[in-house]
Amino acid sequence: MSYARRLRAFGEFMVLAAAKATRLRADLVFATSTPLTVAVPGVLAARLSRAPFVFEVRDLWPEVPIEMGALRNPLAQKLAGALANLAYRNAKEVVALSPGMAAGVTARRPGTRVTMIPNAADLDMFAVSPDAVRRFRDEHRWLGDRPLIVYTGALGAVNGVEYLVRAARRMHEIDPDVQVLIVGHGKEWESTKALAAEYGLLDRTVHMWPKVPKAELPVILGAATMSTSFVRPIPALWENSANKFFDALAASRPIAINYGGWQAELLRETGAGLVLDPGDAADAGETFAKHVRDEGWLARARAAAYTLAVERFSRDLLFDRFEDVLNRSAGATGKRRATRKARATGKS
Repeated sequence: MSYARRLRAFGEFMVLAAAKATRLRADLVFATSTPLTVAVPGVLAARLSRAPFVFEVRDLWPEVPIEMGALRNPLAQKLAGALANLAYRNAKEVVALSPGMAAGVTARRPGTRVTMIPNAADLDMFAVSPDAVRRFRDEHRWLGDRPLIVYTGALGAVNGVEYLVRAARRMHEIDPDVQVLIVGHGKEWESTKALAAEYGLLDRTVHMWPKVPKAELPVILGAATMSTSFVRPIPALWENSANKFFDALAASRPIAINYGGWQAELLRETGAGLVLDPGDAADAGETFAKHVRDEGWLARARAAAYTLAVERFSRDLLFDRFEDVLNRSAGATGKRRATRKARATGKS
């Protein structure tokens, strides 16, 4: 969607969700953003139910759209800031998906209770057999035993996946056997595909598939030598918590990123992947070519990725933390309602 159409969709969803939410009763209301407009039905429902409100921040709005130039109108920026204040002011607790998002929340509204819970690594889903990986590679003659770099996810204005195509151009000059697979959809699908064709890489080095069901991703990542995650060089985007990052960890695959922030620090600290120069795709191509053939480095990076998945980002571990937030926020209200119910039934 264009930015204007997307904002309209956000507004339409806000109205419809608010109409539905206000007809429901709850012991606790949970809303997850983006977009920020989802806070409105959440706050309304919480007030009408006299229930605690928990708000999850999955992208730091309005900071991200303002830095991207998508929200230029001063009035729109003030309204977006007011929405953020509304959400944080009414929230019993805020869940933030990264340290930077948590800091952004407290910077806007000091004193807000914030818990950092990133997206999770689903270890069970990404446990695939070597036989399944072998079949996948054998079914695609262009792949076989060649090294494979994959990108799975959106091809939107935020991602800048053409960076990978430019890197592949340089990588092909060094090692033409290395293959790149891009799986996804989005506004920049056609322009990314056109760039690969312009470089003479399409269907030779760079292969592009439409988005696939999540259930098909494990074997794709299992066949990958390395996974990737990209964003444009905008600092506000560095605090993302992209699913593809944690999927790679769950699949025990090194991940290469082209941004700074907490994930870059994590990769430098553990050796679970690569941090690429966001301004130099050719250098990234040389880095890829060097590491996809380094079996020692790959083995260490895979082990580090798996350790991160198990010890810090497993789904069950993070869900326990999330459950604690909900129970903590609902606790006082739940006890009051239980007491009222007991009195009404003569059981107090």
